[in-house]
Amino acid sequence: MVSTWAAVAGLCSLLPESAHAGAVSTANTTLFGPNVYVFDTSMPAADIQAKATSIFTQMESNQFGTERYALLFKPGTYNVLFDVGFYTHVAGLGQNPDDVLINGGVNVPAYWMPNMNATCNFWRAYENFSINASSATNNTTTIAVSQAAPLRRMHIKSAGGLWLFQVDPSTGAGGWASGGFLADSVVDGQVLPGSQQQWLARNSKWGSWGNAVWNMVFVGDINAPSQANFPTDAYTTVDRTPIIREKPYLYVTSTGQYAVFVPALQTNTQGPSWAAGSTPGTSISIDQFYIAQPSTASAASLNSALSAGKHILFTPGIYQLNDTLRVTKPDTIILGLGVPSLIPTSGQPAISVADVDGVKIAGLIIDAGAINSPSLLEVGPPGSSASHAANPTFLYDLTVRTAGPTAGKNDVGIKINSHNVVGDQLWLWRADHGEGAAWNINPTKSGLVVNGNNVTMYGLFNEHHNEYQTLWNGNGGRVYFYQSEIPYDVPNQSSWMSKNGTVNGYASYKVADTVTSHEAWGVGVYSYFRDAAVKSENAIEVPNVTGVKIHHMTTIWLNGTAGSEITHVINGQGGRVYANTPAEAMRQTINEFAGTGTPVIDTQAPTVPGSLTATAASSSQINLTWSASSDNVGVTGYDIYRNGTLVGSSGTTSYSSTGLAASTTYTFTVRARDAAGNTSAASTSVSATTKAATGDTQAPTAPTSLAATAASSSQINLTWGGSTDNVGVTGYIIYRGGTQVGTSTATSYSDTGLAASTAYSYTVKARDAAGNLSAVSNTASATTQAGGTGGTGTEWTYGWDSNSATQATSWFKPTGFTAAYVIVHYAYSGISQQNVTLTFNNTTGRWELPVTGLSSGKVITYSYTYNKNGAQYDTPTYTWTKP
Repeated sequence: MVSTWAAVAGLCSLLPESAHAGAVSTANTTLFGPNVYVFDTSMPAADIQAKATSIFTQMESNQFGTERYALLFKPGTYNVLFDVGFYTHVAGLGQNPDDVLINGGVNVPAYWMPNMNATCNFWRAYENFSINASSATNNTTTIAVSQAAPLRRMHIKSAGGLWLFQVDPSTGAGGWASGGFLADSVVDGQVLPGSQQQWLARNSKWGSWGNAVWNMVFVGDINAPSQANFPTDAYTTVDRTPIIREKPYLYVTSTGQYAVFVPALQTNTQGPSWAAGSTPGTSISIDQFYIAQPSTASAASLNSALSAGKHILFTPGIYQLNDTLRVTKPDTIILGLGVPSLIPTSGQPAISVADVDGVKIAGLIIDAGAINSPSLLEVGPPGSSASHAANPTFLYDLTVRTAGPTAGKNDVGIKINSHNVVGDQLWLWRADHGEGAAWNINPTKSGLVVNGNNVTMYGLFNEHHNEYQTLWNGNGGRVYFYQSEIPYDVPNQSSWMSKNGTVNGYASYKVADTVTSHEAWGVGVYSYFRDAAVKSENAIEVPNVTGVKIHHMTTIWLNGTAGSEITHVINGQGGRVYANTPAEAMRQTINEFAGTGTPVIDTQAPTVPGSLTATAASSSQINLTWSASSDNVGVTGYDIYRNGTLVGSSGTTSYSSTGLAASTTYTFTVRARDAAGNTSAASTSVSATTKAATGDTQAPTAPTSLAATAASSSQINLTWGGSTDNVGVTGYIIYRGGTQVGTSTATSYSDTGLAASTAYSYTVKARDAAGNLSAVSNTASATTQAGGTGGTGTEWTYGWDSNSATQATSWFKPTGFTAAYVIVHYAYSGISQQNVTLTFNNTTGRWELPVTGLSSGKVITYSYTYNKNGAQYDTPTYTWTKP
């Protein structure tokens, strides 16, 4: 029997696209939905350019917006010139990059940030086309990006080459850019990184490479720079790529049908996969994919497709998932088009992968939900043991994000339990700015935890987590390029101590003491302790054993509170970084580390988990809690057994067992596990019976009496009357101007980061455990208050906004010029002077800093330091009293 969605997908894949030729207005009427534009050469170039430009205008500074787009070009030549903003995926639909030529240009500028600063140019993608830049851009392709903006299968034919930064015309200097990724590509001329701080290039070639700043890594490239002069020239060069399968991609076959091409697995490669002809591999018809759209897809429909053997293609949008997507079949592909976002809403992983061969997950953002998840992506269950050497699982172009658009929580970003997994351009980001970005509001322990053996990473970006950024417990690991900023917002040293409170800070790159083989190339760790004089003893910690080697390490002091530092590069070796001058205070390097000792074998198991309890939460879910185990080295997690079978793991002392049958009794036990794989004895068993089935298709009632109140110049508070449901309301979705901006499990919400003296309108919907949504509430509107108490200087305005009883925002707004940076110096009774760099808020056009821990009557003394046209100036000292 063929299901309805399969039949629809198959029918749509056969519809002749030529019926729509000629009118750009029909470019988004394909089976991929309204936010995917498929262009062909019969459409007027001016119309294509106008559409692309209008999307860029909307998305240029839309850093945390909800909109998503894909711009796809069928084979041919297009005489267009446009720019690419946030959440925009530009791709050719040919078999090879040269099948689509943009003869004019496609660029990523950095106009929206001061001084052409590209350090926040995230979340966009270029793929599978060629560019020949016109004289309008000096025959140069400029892609000024940082993390999560991959360039894949590109051919840059532009005579001026490829620039990875943008020059600020007001100063003549290169605007900052902090990292990026190029793979499977050709640049006929020069690649000029300019001010780009770090970069990974893999399986690519170019005419020449221009320069390096701190950390440039080349793997399997043709004409790569020599690493002989490291660290003076910050190049790390690996001649061959040991194992790779290039990312699957959408294309149009010779018969005009959509398909996904899956490149072949290759070993010991150099140069692009398509340089000598078409990339080797296989093609999968689009009717083998469940084409997900945010308006119709649910966790239930996605899991139904996966269990039926379908692949998943996510079209642009945001997907709220009230259950984990379970990948249980080998060779499954989950492919994102247009940078879609997945958000788990019930405290579970967004995706879990069984211990099977050949799964491919690509092109997604996974956002933490309001309820804490133990991990957001889990590859293999705990205890995975199968070898996947002949057909590894691959993870491509994934962002795992904790807060930023909205507040969210998780313990670990990606947890890899399976062996032979390969990552290719991953960014694991605990937000340092945006909504919910604060030490105790968006806590995460680690971005990446690797328990499997023989796991390989190309381009691992991992930042700002509260403990170890990367924790590697498996043997045979290899990492080619590592870039990590340790957390900005550590409030004090006592809050950030490792090894049972005996060592300052947590190393960013931690290889467990029990590991006997591990190797990494090009490891960079950077500090900006913004809020306190915090020290981190080591950037890198590895066991001193003969099987561990680290090549080309660097630490950088970006900025920070006086007295903060990274004390050593690795294992107590290397000097400290603590200031911007002299040069050795800002940057330290070590060329090679090779372990010399004998492995320490941990054979002691953790203690047994205690006080296990089980509570039925619904007809399909039972919640477990228990007391923590202890271990001579450290407990890394807990394995949960249901009726004697291992069903999951947790990094905390709780777990939700889902997908259960109604009115059924289940028995559970829990075992603790350490990094060496030692497991405790089983806990005492407990049982619980799921609630009776309801066949729940009934939506909650609409929220009532929605009210909006302006709390400050940047915050509006919402309250409403609770909804009712036949089973139970699990939360509420908040919309501002019709666009989702957050969720809440209570009947209140605070919308922050708003512009002063501006009217906003809101609605709310209720949601139940089955994913049913209520009708919309009444609309409530409010206008934010005028800017806070402050004043006007000679060329600036300034002041403080009182946001709540304990929080205020210091702000500074230049008049008639663009500041390169702004630092506030403030103090009040009980707090010595703090010197903190403000963050530019594009919505308000101000430099801002939230300050917590205040109380009514506090008198704050403050001043600002700002940079104008390369020179630094100081304001007078002011005072402000917290109301």
